[in-house]
Amino acid sequence: MPTIYRSPLNKWLGLALLLGCLGAQARTFSGLVYPLHDITLSAGVAGLVMQRVAAPGQQVRQGQVLLLLDDRLQALESIRRKVIYEDQSELIAARERSAIQATLLADASAVYKSSGSISKDEMLRLEAEASAASGRVNQLVIQKKRERLDYESAERERLQRHITAPIGGIVTKIIPQVGEWAKPGDPIMMLVDATTAELHVAVPHKEAIGLKVGAPQLIEFEAGSGAPSITGRISFISAVADPASGLVEMKISFANPKLMIKPGIKGSIDIKSSAPQP
Repeated sequence: MPTIYRSPLNKWLGLALLLGCLGAQARTFSGLVYPLHDITLSAGVAGLVMQRVAAPGQQVRQGQVLLLLDDRLQALESIRRKVIYEDQSELIAARERSAIQATLLADASAVYKSSGSISKDEMLRLEAEASAASGRVNQLVIQKKRERLDYESAERERLQRHITAPIGGIVTKIIPQVGEWAKPGDPIMMLVDATTAELHVAVPHKEAIGLKVGAPQLIEFEAGSGAPSITGRISFISAVADPASGLVEMKISFANPKLMIKPGIKGSIDIKSSAPQP
């Protein structure tokens, strides 16, 4: 039987191939699921809570009123400003007076030029009155613009006491009760939109090198959650690594229209490692 000779070179090539295959194995990294929007709402002004329009767990649309602070005084001021702004009687009278003065001046000017029976002083008086009437009209026009701004400011002051939804979502918590005092900047309610969610994970820098924003990524969720596997897309890769751990933060976004995947559960992704595993 012939003797088979195995050279040391072939032995080392086989070992290198084996290590390369091990290095291509995928590594698993876990993280938590977060909603794309998780907002804490507050009021810009102080006020007494008059009505809780929405309830915890309610689905709301963007712009919907969620809570009302006492706005009765501001409503009265807004109505008063509106009445003043919409009162056009003085401006109408001033325009009519200006038109009459312009007609008188035109007639007097024609007579003065044709016969000279009107004195120069009379002409100057009529010109001054016509100019004053025209100036009064311009003054009232500017005044109406100021009154419109005053009305809009009063209306905006009233609307500041209407807490509205900046996005569509689900109300998860309402803090003050009816009759309680709400302070500016204090949390009033929490609003979550989980129709788009993100998995936040941290991976070693060497694993993040080959990843690209926009690339598809399969996500598996923890056993017992009942959440199906889903394919999302990498939406964010941090440009810096954490100095202490050397980990790079990344986010994988995915659509969640039926809210089957609850924020807060654990999810994991597999990344093919380009480095040999120990």
